[in-house]
Order: sequence, then structure tokens, then C-alpha cells
Amino acid sequence: MTDFDELYAAHYGDLTVQLYVYFGDRQEAQDVVQEAFCRALQRWRQVSTYDDPVAWVRRVAWNLATSGWRRRRTALNFLRRQRDEPSVAGPGPDRVALVAALATLPPAQRRAMVMHYLGDMSVAEIAERESVSSNTVKSWLHRGRTALAAHFESEVHHA
Repeated sequence: MTDFDELYAAHYGDLTVQLYVYFGDRQEAQDVVQEAFCRALQRWRQVSTYDDPVAWVRRVAWNLATSGWRRRRTALNFLRRQRDEPSVAGPGPDRVALVAALATLPPAQRRAMVMHYLGDMSVAEIAERESVSSNTVKSWLHRGRTALAAHFESEVHHA
């Protein structure tokens, strides 16, 4: 029966070098070899009876290395595919200006303007949704248009 501490001391360095050559990353190699030895320690009662316990540790380390490599390759392929996805352009300057201008309106006027002009809702539909009369909605729309016209007029004169 082999002593775990002796096995670890005798083979940790060699296994780390082997996996370092495989990975090209010393830290990754050390992590994989450490994990393999941890698994050996958890099963030491059985592993210690093998003819070559270090062969078991080596196999586990290589399996971990290969699994890790596959996970990274899969993740990298996923990221590459994401970069190939068409990107959606952000809002243009006109949209940004409209949103900023709408933000200057009182909430009721802003909701009415958005529902009517951007949501294609009729005056009657807005009145029902807001629980007000159609005349109130018409008033909100008129005031909103007037305020937006003044806002954009002043923007043109200040530009």
C-alpha cells in the first residue's frame, strides 16, 4: 500500500510539467493536477491498492485537462457565433431628440402623444384607457404638439 503523501511529493511536479506543456498555462496545469490528487485522496482506500496509483492520478488529470479544454473551446465557439450575430443599431439622433423632447411634456400629454402617434391609438381608445373624455385627449394632443413644435423650433434657432 502506497502512502499518499509520498506519491504526491514524488509525482506532483512531473505531472504538472506534463500538463503545463499540454496547456501552455502553468496555473491551469497546477490546478488540474491538484484536482486529480484531491480526487485520489477522496478515494485513497481504493486507489492505493492499484498496481500504479500514479497512473490513475495521471489519467484523471488528463481527463480533467481534456474536459476543461472542451469547455473552453465550446465557450469560445459560442462567443465567436455571438460576434457574428447582426448587431442592432442604437437609436439615431432624431429618436434621441424626440425622446428628450417628449420628456419635457407633462405625463398625461406625453402618454397621449406616445399612444396616438407612436402607438397608433385613436382618440377614443386613449380616452377610454385614461378614463377621460375625448375632448381632454384632444386637448392633451394639441398642447403636446404645440409644446414639441416650440421645443424643436428653439432647438433650430440655438443650433
